[in-house]
Amino acid sequence: MAPTTAYAGPMSDGDDLQYVTVHGYRRAYRMTGSGPALLLLHGLGCDSSTWDRVIAPLAEHFTVIAPDLLGHGASAKPDADYSLGGYANGMRDLLTILGIDKVTVAGHSLGGGVAMQFAYQFPDRTERIVLVSAGGLGREVTPLIRFLTVPGSGSAISLATRRPWRRLVAGGLRGLSRSRLTATRDLGEVARIYESMADPATRRAVQRVTGHVMDWRGQYITMTDRTYLATIVPVLVIWGADDLVIPVSHAQVARDQKWSDVHVLPGAGHFPHRDRPDDVVRILLEFVASHEPATYRRATWRAMLRRGAQPALDSAPSADSPTVTVAG
Repeated sequence: MAPTTAYAGPMSDGDDLQYVTVHGYRRAYRMTGSGPALLLLHGLGCDSSTWDRVIAPLAEHFTVIAPDLLGHGASAKPDADYSLGGYANGMRDLLTILGIDKVTVAGHSLGGGVAMQFAYQFPDRTERIVLVSAGGLGREVTPLIRFLTVPGSGSAISLATRRPWRRLVAGGLRGLSRSRLTATRDLGEVARIYESMADPATRRAVQRVTGHVMDWRGQYITMTDRTYLATIVPVLVIWGADDLVIPVSHAQVARDQKWSDVHVLPGAGHFPHRDRPDDVVRILLEFVASHEPATYRRATWRAMLRRGAQPALDSAPSADSPTVTVAG
């Protein structure tokens, strides 16, 4: 018998995290603001706090829901389903518990892959898609992440994160991140991920996630064979021009598909929502204001699946949809 879904909250541990129990597992999330729902999905090894520089300004316009994905942050880290489809199902269940029917779903890195999977599985609940330096648009990814799929990498990471040198390594990474070098821009966030990997449960969960979408050669689970389906949903793509984790060239997929808006931000790396939070908020607000929510029509969805390409639709983005690079 399948486990039941129970509403166990909201509860709080003293900060802005709340908790529900879904299928027997604790799920942590942040929820604030009012207005249309905006779901923010973090990247691999991160948690909902990665959005802390944009949540408050976005909450002035939206009901913002920022969960810790299963296996991350304060959520449970069980021996469970860590596939993109499993994450998409978990987001559907969380939203259902919270009484939210439809969302604009935004995802960073791994969260971008989950956002695309959510829109693919639940088009009737997706109003818009926002991809921030997203996974799932090409094979290339930094060797540091691909290393997680190599046999024995768990033991190597366990050794590398032991207490005697953990503080020294993390401090060094943070110090390097404060330099003006492009190559060290993201090391402050890398330090947080590095420290979290000292926990065996977190390490196991992150490796399970990674193994579902890539091997030592790169990402083998991508949405490139289904990107044509996104032409009936407004899609915003934001990428850091200096991204050394997932190359900015992956944004070309969005350009080729004539998605709604593509923005490449100079002076930003893999975490543009932290490097240039004001610009990310402004771009997202302008995108939502200028693009009405998608309306799911089963007949249209069926026609697109049968043809494998975009049918002639009045609601589809124009072939001359702009590509925008934010200067400054």
